[in-house]
Amino acid sequence: MTPAGRVSQSAFDGSRLRVILLLDLYEGAQEQFLQAYDVMRRQVASVPGHVSDQLCQSIENPSQWLITSEWESAPPFLAWVNSEEHVETVKPMHSCVRDTRSMRYSILRETGPSGTAPAPVPAAHDAHDAGVVPAAGHLAPRVGEGVVRHALTFTVKPGSESKVAELLSAYQSPQARVDETTRLRRTSLFMHGNRVVRAVEVEGDLLTALRHVARQPEVRAVEEAINPYLEQDRDLRDPESARLFFTRAALPAVHHVVSSRPAPDKLRRHALYYPARPGRGLELARLLAEQDQRAAAAPDHPVHSSTVFQRDDIVVRLIDITGDLDLDPVASLGLTPTAPGGPVADDRLQSLLDGPAIGAEGSLTDERTLNRLLSHAEMQPVTDRTAAP
Repeated sequence: MTPAGRVSQSAFDGSRLRVILLLDLYEGAQEQFLQAYDVMRRQVASVPGHVSDQLCQSIENPSQWLITSEWESAPPFLAWVNSEEHVETVKPMHSCVRDTRSMRYSILRETGPSGTAPAPVPAAHDAHDAGVVPAAGHLAPRVGEGVVRHALTFTVKPGSESKVAELLSAYQSPQARVDETTRLRRTSLFMHGNRVVRAVEVEGDLLTALRHVARQPEVRAVEEAINPYLEQDRDLRDPESARLFFTRAALPAVHHVVSSRPAPDKLRRHALYYPARPGRGLELARLLAEQDQRAAAAPDHPVHSSTVFQRDDIVVRLIDITGDLDLDPVASLGLTPTAPGGPVADDRLQSLLDGPAIGAEGSLTDERTLNRLLSHAEMQPVTDRTAAP
């Protein structure tokens, strides 16, 4: 554990990224798959941040294939994999593949061709990474507790918000235990206007847990019940329709930090919604992650843990905090004051946040603007369910 707190998930540690995609192909689909891969390979080669990729076939089972790719860092990969371009690029592969599994890893150490270690991985890409990554040398491994965090977000038709909230809050929770190594730990669901955000915490394998939940009758019944109210049509009985919906709904966790302070007896979970100016979502998520990392080292900071989720210009920050949000708006919003009770020192949030979209314009040095921003950013809690130990 570092003095600043325990970071278990981060797309901002400055490391190169290795992406591993395991595929199980249908018999007889190899040539079609190779043609689709060649098209995808040429397209992804031009994506900023992409370094290289390899296609491999199992020497034991010819239906099992592996695609590995290397990226300069996690942010450009996440921007691409969550884009409509990616959705269209991989479509031709879907009819060839029986099952897939994707894994993403930070590269912390490696051996060069001569058997000697290459130059250390850069610790940061720019000054804004300060406080999020080590200052120099090899990257330190992150320390977690075996928990993976992920979220989904989608919008419902205006006017249906109360009905959707009712349906989503009334479902029967599925069994927490998935298998010997995987269990559901917590599900937190919030709404902001007509936007729904569902955050999950899973011990073990995330994909296994999500597939387990999707098969449960009580969950399927709720998902079918909200279908008429969704702005994006979907048919969960159609694998392609379901795949597209959940691909577009993915809201990855890009940073999670827990304070090194002992956990208080009572913590309250809140979610805050930060719409970014067009094209500035990643910068906004990075800024919030950086400031939460600093807060984790503060001896009396009310925020005990924070998870930042980001996709395109949608940024959501999930926090566990002591007391009510309005007791300390600066801390609750993830800002840095010049002094206790003083104005906000870093005006970058104001330059990155789409104030008009959230109904909060004005200088963040003004107390009324801060309170208005907090009021408009806070998401409505729908349900928060923690599995029994």
